[in-house]
Amino acid sequence: MKLSDAIEGRRSVKRFMDKKPDWRKILRAIDAARHAPSAGGYFVTKFILVSDPKKISELSDASQQPFVGKAHYVVAVVTDDSGLVRSYDERGIRYAAQQSGAAIENFLLALTEQKLVTTWVGHFYDEQVKGALDIPENLHVEAIFPIGIETKVKTGVSRKPKLDTLVFFDKWGNKKMVPQIKMSQEAI
Repeated sequence: MKLSDAIEGRRSVKRFMDKKPDWRKILRAIDAARHAPSAGGYFVTKFILVSDPKKISELSDASQQPFVGKAHYVVAVVTDDSGLVRSYDERGIRYAAQQSGAAIENFLLALTEQKLVTTWVGHFYDEQVKGALDIPENLHVEAIFPIGIETKVKTGVSRKPKLDTLVFFDKWGNKKMVPQIKMSQEAI
């Protein structure tokens, strides 16, 4: 799969087939995550692959989103920003969040390449997730990802913004590049 196909084809899916995905495909996606940039060479993002139905049910309860409980696998992404904070003070917290975001995007694109689907779940009760997965108190749960094989019934609508709504040139609000060309998808 070409990278552009994975980027454009990746979407959030909350309905999965009953068929259990191959766990090795999920590990391949996690492996892709480790190639994300890391501040100061500290890779602070960790992944917990959950297959225990009881723990998945607890994660579903923690997120208050029943579809999480229908997945055969859930991946929790956790960061330990302590090393970055020691090196970069308060900016280390930001660097850890940036690193986890980059790692998660690699993970999501690799899942797409493996023909697996998920959605980024950021709403959950941290303490419940930490309790279910024995995550130490000082670590941060960044997100959880229920993973499955997409159903044949397509759900969801793509709400991707248009390029010309995202790009400014030289200053905030300026939509024209020198020479004066209005930005559009067709212009690139």
